[in-house]
Amino acid sequence: MNAKYRAENVGSLLRPPELLEARSEYAKGRIDMTQLRHAEDQAILDSLQVQRDAGIDVFTDGEYRRRDFRTSFAESVDGFVEILNPINWKGPKPSDLEPTPGWYVGSILKQHRRLTAHESAFLLEHTPGPCKITIPSAGFMAGRSFRLGVTDEFYPTQSDLLRALTDIVADEIKALANEGMNYVQLDAPGYAVFMDSNYRQRMADSGVDLEKSLAEAIDADNACLEGVKKGQMTLAMHVCRGNNQSHWHSDGGYEPIAEMLFEKLQVDTFLLEYDSSRAGGFEPLRFLPKDKAVVLGLITTKEGCLEPEDELIRRIDEASRYAPIENLAISPQCGFATVSQGNLLSWDEQRRKLELVGEIARRVWG
Repeated sequence: MNAKYRAENVGSLLRPPELLEARSEYAKGRIDMTQLRHAEDQAILDSLQVQRDAGIDVFTDGEYRRRDFRTSFAESVDGFVEILNPINWKGPKPSDLEPTPGWYVGSILKQHRRLTAHESAFLLEHTPGPCKITIPSAGFMAGRSFRLGVTDEFYPTQSDLLRALTDIVADEIKALANEGMNYVQLDAPGYAVFMDSNYRQRMADSGVDLEKSLAEAIDADNACLEGVKKGQMTLAMHVCRGNNQSHWHSDGGYEPIAEMLFEKLQVDTFLLEYDSSRAGGFEPLRFLPKDKAVVLGLITTKEGCLEPEDELIRRIDEASRYAPIENLAISPQCGFATVSQGNLLSWDEQRRKLELVGEIARRVWG
């Protein structure tokens, strides 16, 4: 399958200072929701222009209406309790990172609004071209929000919680399809732990059947996609390795999961992080079915220096030894601001990264 879009932005963009200030003022009760929405609207319009100027083929709203990539759940579904998680982040200065905000499920989940309706309507109205919405995967949310001694009072097992979250995601994707959204991308840091040898060992030591657990996560994601007709919109999966202020949490190549993930997961497109040696080689792309595409995340969002164009083209050529060039595309490796603080690069460096994506896409695919 030919990749539908050659130059992609994974999702989040750095929040401009004006938006961060507005969100802070809203949290302090100094402005109301209408004023906050106005600040978000203006920031989104500016970001759409930046993406258009850079030559990006499919547009996002930068996730500017979210505190981080998961908050669409916490703000739309009652039952989540916020906590601070001690995550083993790796990167420039791991000791400088505060404990990471997260949520566990502390009661029966009750949805009081759609996850992304407040995002999709504005994006569809104002986008200069095809656009996409990102949603955390049900498997990731279940893995991070199941807490023994609390959640199991309402959902006896993580599998029970996963089924409830799957229903929520499935309904949201169907609603987006009915609205005319061009593209939905599930974000799944949960798959990365199956690639990291340290996480794999820990799971095995605790009695987890790795293959069964991976298959269950794929089945849940497939259930989320069942309500969309083939070809109605692009369905994609971003396999994320963690992204918090230029830090990450998982290493390892795709080999342990590639065959099952590529064959079994019923998406059109995989967005894979390939910005460093942590991701391993392109050999796992040999398992990619002919009717699926891969967006190569070759351009890092974790630092501002630009990758040499000839090196990027060489790497695309190398990847094409394992998957046809017509099935490939290019993007940054992850979002620029998975959390609102953003990664350690400037707005101008972000712009140049997006322009590099567009330039390489034109040079390789025309």
